[in-house]
Amino acid sequence: MENINKSRLFLASCLALITTAMTFAIRARLETVFGQEGVGLTLEEIGYAFAPAFFGFTIAMIIGGPLVDFLGIKKITWFAFITHAVGIVLTIMADSMTSLFIATLFVGIGNGFVEAALNPLITSMYSDSKTKMLNRFHVWFPGGIVIGSIVGWLVMDVLGLSWQIMVGTLFVPVIIYGVMFFGQKFPVTERVQMGVSNKKMFSSIGKPLFLFMVFCMFLTAASELGTTQRIESLLKETVAVPLLVLAFINGIMALGRLFAGGAIHKLKPSGMLLFSAIFTFIGLWLLTITSGGMTFVSAGIFAVGVTFFWPTMLGFVAEYLPETGALGLSIMGGAGMFSVSLVLPIMGNLMDNEGVNEALRTMSILPAILIVAFLGLNFYMNKKNKIAKT
Repeated sequence: MENINKSRLFLASCLALITTAMTFAIRARLETVFGQEGVGLTLEEIGYAFAPAFFGFTIAMIIGGPLVDFLGIKKITWFAFITHAVGIVLTIMADSMTSLFIATLFVGIGNGFVEAALNPLITSMYSDSKTKMLNRFHVWFPGGIVIGSIVGWLVMDVLGLSWQIMVGTLFVPVIIYGVMFFGQKFPVTERVQMGVSNKKMFSSIGKPLFLFMVFCMFLTAASELGTTQRIESLLKETVAVPLLVLAFINGIMALGRLFAGGAIHKLKPSGMLLFSAIFTFIGLWLLTITSGGMTFVSAGIFAVGVTFFWPTMLGFVAEYLPETGALGLSIMGGAGMFSVSLVLPIMGNLMDNEGVNEALRTMSILPAILIVAFLGLNFYMNKKNKIAKT
């Protein structure tokens, strides 16, 4: 890794992820702008307009994953920069469900290219501490949501400025990460370093353990992002400023990921995932029965649960299925975001017709399934470790 400035690349990667995360927070604030009191869309229509943020992400991950090995991490990173910039401009110009859909698609593709390029970048640069550094990198997803939530609150609720100015603030991290990546030398992916053939990589993604993790990624991502992306509608009747609850949740997540090293060492990835599923279930269930200040308590328990889901799922695959390479990480991320694109309209329909508590109760089924799945994973991994030691 000669002439590679790891610290600069890592910092630039964090800024790119901050951009991604800010789009989630700002999009959550846009729900009321484009809702019945603004543009006039129903919650279900908004769910469809927001869905491209997730399936666009999936498309970029699935396309970008294999291309990272062939085109290099650097080119995919610049694809992210371009589509981010286009998506922000189109969002500022959006005035209907269709235009919001197209704008959200570009933003989603940009976010997907960020993950497709930068997760392999992190694992390539820090091959001896993958899960730890992925957690440290993904600090800036909840960290960026906190930033975006506070920016949205300040711009629209405190200063009373337009929503277009709020969206325009996304250009700040985009320009900074573009400048920081400019002219830098990037490493090759870990799969290329290991000399793993394309045939072995593609055969590895058919392993039962990998397919099991993809299934679980559907449920972990939907539990986390399906809930937080619709926080404005879910909590508008129980708290005064739902966006501050979103900031609170993601503040806890950022701190948890920052200091995840010790917990990962003690529990191992499979133990961390079981712990996460239990707390996520309890938190979601409590959100169905609490209001006012107690909502923050319930949200805090939920936050402790979802903190380690995304980076630990990626870290598990990177550590125990490294031959799947960048493609494996992209499939995982893509599966997660695709699941959210499916769940958002379903949640919108439930909220329109059955009410908020019914939507939350339905969402709590997902971590309940994960508790059973991760109990099985722990049993399998412990058995596998015992056999390896004998």
